[in-house]
Amino acid sequence: MLDAIKKDTATRMGKSVDSLELELAKIRTGRAHPSLLDHVMVEYYGSDVPINQVANVNTEDARTLTVTPWERDMVGKVEKAIMNSDLGLNPATVGTVIRVPLPALTEERRKDLVKVVRHEAENARVAIRNIRRDANNEMKKLVKDKAISEDDERRGEDEVQKLTDEYVARVEQVLEQKEKELMAI
Repeated sequence: MLDAIKKDTATRMGKSVDSLELELAKIRTGRAHPSLLDHVMVEYYGSDVPINQVANVNTEDARTLTVTPWERDMVGKVEKAIMNSDLGLNPATVGTVIRVPLPALTEERRKDLVKVVRHEAENARVAIRNIRRDANNEMKKLVKDKAISEDDERRGEDEVQKLTDEYVARVEQVLEQKEKELMAI
């Protein structure tokens, strides 16, 4: 029973860290990265689909993305979707290839983005602590139902705390890496 709780807790904490990494990937650094456009939706035959389902997104150099739609008539729609996204990018079309230059970030904007990144990391830490609380509550319930002993509960709480510390450390690692990436010129 305790193993099941521990396994579920580890899985949920891992998903919190993965979610943080996905959120941080959306935050634009000065470098071009294809995942930057992942959340841009394009209208395709009446439904909205992610840009990577209608076009190839590649990096041309450190500051330029190239988007190549698979169908010629999608060029205008893809360009419009990139322009209307919340990224503040100005794509330029050359034939069937859309070039998306990324402007350099100002120092002030970098500091603002670091604040956003720290806020996201704190949300992930809170989520991990909530998962720990849920696991501890499950163990308390098992003790109350006399399914496990108090010693087992204490041992289980210690193991859950070790998991919590491990995943919070992973969040810190992801945060530190993203901050370094943001502050690099």
